[in-house]
Amino acid sequence: MAARASEFDLIARIRARVAGRDDVILGIGDDAALLSVPPGRALVVAMDTLNSGVHFPADTAPADIGWKALAVNLSDLAAMAATPAWCTLSLSLPQPDAAWVDGFLDGFLELAAQHGVALVGGDTTRGPLSVCVTAHGFVEPRGALLRSQARVGDDVWATGTLGDAAAALRQWQAGESMTPALRARLDRPTPRVAAGQALAGIAHACIDVSDGLLADLGHVCRASRTGVELEVEALPSSAALRAAFDVAARRELQATGGDDYELCFTAPKTARLAVDDAMRACDVPATRIGRITAETGNIVLHDAAGAPWSPLRAGYVHFEG
Repeated sequence: MAARASEFDLIARIRARVAGRDDVILGIGDDAALLSVPPGRALVVAMDTLNSGVHFPADTAPADIGWKALAVNLSDLAAMAATPAWCTLSLSLPQPDAAWVDGFLDGFLELAAQHGVALVGGDTTRGPLSVCVTAHGFVEPRGALLRSQARVGDDVWATGTLGDAAAALRQWQAGESMTPALRARLDRPTPRVAAGQALAGIAHACIDVSDGLLADLGHVCRASRTGVELEVEALPSSAALRAAFDVAARRELQATGGDDYELCFTAPKTARLAVDDAMRACDVPATRIGRITAETGNIVLHDAAGAPWSPLRAGYVHFEG
C-alpha cells in the first residue's frame, strides 16, 4: 500500500507545478508571499469559497473543481475591469489524496495559465471538501467598474447566455442526467476578463452574475440608488437551455439562477456602438436586456407584450433554511 501523503507533501506537489511571474518576489514556501504592485495601479482583491454539494455536485471531476474555484474569482476581477495577477489557495480535504490534488491542479493551473495568474501561497488542511481562493489583480484607480455608478437612463446589458448553470444544477437536484452543454457551464464557467477590461471607460456599473440576475442587479440598484426595468424575453438563452426547458422554467432559470458568471453592466444609450465594438473585439456576445430607472430599488419585469412578470424568488440565498 502506498504511503499516505502529508500536508507538506501536498504543498511540495503544488509548488512544483506553479509558474512564476516577474512581480512575484517570494511565492510559495514562506509564511507569506512578497509581491510587487505596478506603479499607478490599484490592487483589486476578491475571494470566494466553494463547498462540495453546495457549489458543485459531489461527483464533479477534480479538474473541473480546480477550474471553477479560480474562475469564480477571476469573474469578480472581471467585473471590476481588473487584470488578474496572483492568487492564493486554501484547500480542505477529507484525506491527503495526491491523485485528487493532481487532478485539481490540472484544471486550476490550466485556467491560471490562460490569464497569466501565479499561485503564490495558501493552506492545506483536513476537513470536508472545500476550496477557497483569493485572487489579486490590478486596475487603473479611476478605471475600476463599480456597482454604485449606474445612472438613470442607462441601458442594462448581459454578456453570454443566462440560466445554463442553474439549469444543470436543477437537473442534478432532480436526479436527472445533466445535459452536457449545460453541465459544462456549471463545471467550467468562462470568466469574462477581456470583456471587463474592454468595458472600462465605456460602462458605468458592472457586476458578475453569481447569485442570479435579479439578485445581483438588486445589489447594483441599492448601491446606485436606482431601479431597473427588464424585458424577460430579451434575456439571452442558449440552444441547450431552450431544448431542455419550457418557456416558464427557462424564464425562472435565466432571471434567478446563479453560477453563470456572466457580466451584467450598465452603459449610456450613446455608448451602444462602443459596447458592440468592444464586445466584438473580445469575441463576447452581449445583449441589451433593460434600462435603469429612477425608482430606487424597484425592479420591474415585463414580457414582450408589456405584461408584468414575477419570478418565484429573486435568486440564490446563502444560509437559506
